[in-house]
Amino acid sequence: MSSDVSVRVEHLSKYYQIYDSPRDRLKQFVLPRLQSLTGREPRHYFREFWALKDVSLEVRKGETVGIIGRNGSGKSTLLQAICGTLNPTFGKIQTTGKIAALLELGSGFNPEFTGRENVYLNAAILGLSQHEIDACFDEIAAFADIGDFIEQPVKSYSSGMVVRLAFAVQAMINPDILVVDEALAVGDERFQRKCFARLEELKAKGTSILFVSHSASAVIELCDRAFLLDSGFRLMQGRPADVVRAYQRLLYAPPEEQKLLVQEYSAAADAGEVAGYRNATEEKSAPAKNNSASFDPGLVPTTTTVYPVQGAEILSIAILDQGSRVVNVLNPNEIYQIEVTGRFLKDLSGVYFGVHIRTISGAVITGQRHPHDGTHIRNVRAGAGFRIRFSFRMGLFNEAYFVGGGIWSQEEPNCAHRIIDALMFRLAQTDPSGSFGYADLMSSEPSLEWVEQ
Repeated sequence: MSSDVSVRVEHLSKYYQIYDSPRDRLKQFVLPRLQSLTGREPRHYFREFWALKDVSLEVRKGETVGIIGRNGSGKSTLLQAICGTLNPTFGKIQTTGKIAALLELGSGFNPEFTGRENVYLNAAILGLSQHEIDACFDEIAAFADIGDFIEQPVKSYSSGMVVRLAFAVQAMINPDILVVDEALAVGDERFQRKCFARLEELKAKGTSILFVSHSASAVIELCDRAFLLDSGFRLMQGRPADVVRAYQRLLYAPPEEQKLLVQEYSAAADAGEVAGYRNATEEKSAPAKNNSASFDPGLVPTTTTVYPVQGAEILSIAILDQGSRVVNVLNPNEIYQIEVTGRFLKDLSGVYFGVHIRTISGAVITGQRHPHDGTHIRNVRAGAGFRIRFSFRMGLFNEAYFVGGGIWSQEEPNCAHRIIDALMFRLAQTDPSGSFGYADLMSSEPSLEWVEQ
């Protein structure tokens, strides 16, 4: 294996025998042997289930790879096989260095042991000596931040306390490979931020990270690459934003369209194409009127994704200035509106609208919904048209950004219609600013005062 590769998976498959009843399991143990002895064709009393089918991937040192997919796609099975807790049926797995894994809540913890005892037990399993555990225990306890509960049995912990301690043990021992399976979704916002900061620190030190999450923003912002699994197959790999977009399209599509999407993604993967697919649905166009001084016709996204029409249809999304002109070159600190127009094709209840602005990497910078969170429009009748405008002050920096919107309902299917990356915009050239990052929140120039010491 190459010196810069920490994980290599080649043609990995995992097969299970599924029995409908204990009686069938007993039949399978006895009857096929008797049938062979009597010259008859042995019969199977189970159903075949392939959790993984011919999956291959590589993770380089210092690389963070996201693995996403619908429930039952094989994500956890893949991670368990990489960690060595599950033997593959076929295929080969090679890893280099020490592996730390957070596969499920409290896995590896003895509920009767105290937090301290579990720290020493888990660290010893990971190969640390008594002296090494003593040296890093205080750091682990401080990161977990569960106070005096560190001396109490784990069975008395809340779910949040368990995941705090579990992550602290795995992440604070500086592993060569860290595997995280959705566990971070349990902690509160403050702890999640601390976890992601630690993951960035490990990544900078050369740790390879395999990250499974249903959080699209976490995968986009944290990962260098992403893989999409479905029904045990690896459908695609590529830039996280592209793979997440394809995953969301697959997730919200009707069953008959999901099959077509799987075929489309598989065909593209076989052809060696880079992930990033455009919906074949006809492009939605903004109103024709525009202001040439503030409109660049070359700003057209190539990543537009139109979700299936399932009760409502978005006809246009546009950015309007204060004169109601369509624009896509915006001036800092001015007020603009995102206008969404469309119609309802069937009666819906519990309706709300939303828009978002994303960066080039796919991270959501901001968004708005109407009505506000926790409230809905009770009933909307088929045939109703709508025009909704979301107002915002432009406080972003001179980069390109992408706008999308959608209509949701409390009924199934929840997503009545949605368009991702419907349009893009950029900021007009501005004077140099003392701010940096995504947004300019500076209210005035910094005030410097020299003080005698």
